[in-house]
Amino acid sequence: MTTVDLPLLPLGRGTDPLSERGVDCPGDLPAASDPDLVERARAAREKLGERLFVLGHHYQRDEVIQFADVTGDSFKLARDAAARPEAEYIVFCGVHFMAESADILTGPDQRVILPDLAAGCSMADMARIAQVEKAWDALAAAGVQDVVVPVTYMNSSADIKAFCGRNGGVVCTSSNAEVALDWAYAQKGEDTKVLFLPDQHLGRNTAVLQLGIPLDECVVWNPFKPNGGLTAEELAKAKIILWKGHCSVHGRFSADVIDELRAKVPGLNVLVHPECQHEVVLKADQVGSTEYIIKTIEAAPAGSSWAIGTELNLVQRLKNAHPDKNIMFLDRNVCYCSTMNRIDLPHLVWTLENLVEGVVVNQIQVDPQTEADALVALQRMLDLPGKSHRD
Repeated sequence: MTTVDLPLLPLGRGTDPLSERGVDCPGDLPAASDPDLVERARAAREKLGERLFVLGHHYQRDEVIQFADVTGDSFKLARDAAARPEAEYIVFCGVHFMAESADILTGPDQRVILPDLAAGCSMADMARIAQVEKAWDALAAAGVQDVVVPVTYMNSSADIKAFCGRNGGVVCTSSNAEVALDWAYAQKGEDTKVLFLPDQHLGRNTAVLQLGIPLDECVVWNPFKPNGGLTAEELAKAKIILWKGHCSVHGRFSADVIDELRAKVPGLNVLVHPECQHEVVLKADQVGSTEYIIKTIEAAPAGSSWAIGTELNLVQRLKNAHPDKNIMFLDRNVCYCSTMNRIDLPHLVWTLENLVEGVVVNQIQVDPQTEADALVALQRMLDLPGKSHRD
């Protein structure tokens, strides 16, 4: 295998004409195809008034974020929607699992809408309910199911949250994963094991770096291999069983880029999301959720240098909001979250104008039983101490 030595480009500084790297050339998103779209969106919003509440995830495009009533991480936005019972229409500019969570937490008379049904999440799709139920049966056959507590990351489908609700488990966010794991390990005595879904990196980083679980007591369950690719002995020894899933964006960041950037940028601070690979997190200066990343940059001194390992739309937004700081993207290549970027201005305008005409498009509805079971797992999280109410 050969490698190509590509220059590292700080965010917004310089371009490489021979590649799609940087953020000034092909990485930048094109302007809206219709110059009237912004005005059409404003007009539709005005007609809908307080009947409409628009949620915008931090990873959304600026052209969409400008119309959001609130911005935030997935669970924060779902709770914001639940706090607005007067809003008839909840338009969630995010991805499918987020809209599901909003539907679970909002009232029966509220309609949750996803402007593009193709806006999914590759990580959430890596844990399908049939696969998880098969794994659960395999854990029973291996004689360990009775001491396993399932914990699912918020970035999972409603039926996976419901599975955790039915089986004594809990939901967690990237901020309260440590608290959720502490709770899980207190459920079934000293032999308790955790099945962590669907992001292996968040599970591993939390277990090893925050709970002190040895790395060799973390095993990975591969749903495409018999018995997850694990022996009965490996399962017996394991303290945490990590589902073989990951974020397609955060999984791209690599430890060698951190080394290269540190050699080129004096006093560099590396700030990454806990969905990054364990090797990347070990080399970072600070690790935290999207909200943590935003607050850290806001509080950083002028003139400080930061390499940020999270989705590019957010890094660009932070760069533009803090011109007094040297902010760069922690990757050699431009990489937006492709499914998040499916929510664009044309889809948003189409959605809003249909609502003005009384037509509800792309409504997200979780069936009553799944909703009830998922609420059990979500409520367990809300009942946890400490950081449980933060993203």
